[in-house]
Amino acid sequence: MKTITQRELAARSKAVLDDVEAGETYHITRNGTEIAEVRPLGTRRRFVPVDELQHKWRGASVIDAERMRAEADEFFGDEDRVGDEPQGRE
Repeated sequence: MKTITQRELAARSKAVLDDVEAGETYHITRNGTEIAEVRPLGTRRRFVPVDELQHKWRGASVIDAERMRAEADEFFGDEDRVGDEPQGRE
C-alpha cells in the first residue's frame, strides 16, 4: 500500500492507475488526512492472448508426471486414489 497526496494523484493519475491495475493499493491524503483508497476491483480479465501466455510460460519448468505421482503417493499414501479401481475386485 502506498500513500500519496491529492495533488500527486492529480499530477500522476495515469501512473497511479497503471499501478492499481497491476495490483497496488493507494491511500489518498488531503491536508495530511487520509480521505480515500484506490484499489483494484476484484474482477480479473477472462481472456488472455495466447502469445502472452506463451511468453509467461516460456521459462516454466517441465513437469514430470511420474515423479509428481510418486511424491504424492509417498506423502499421502497410495490407497484409495481417486480414479483407481478398488483393490480386491476384478
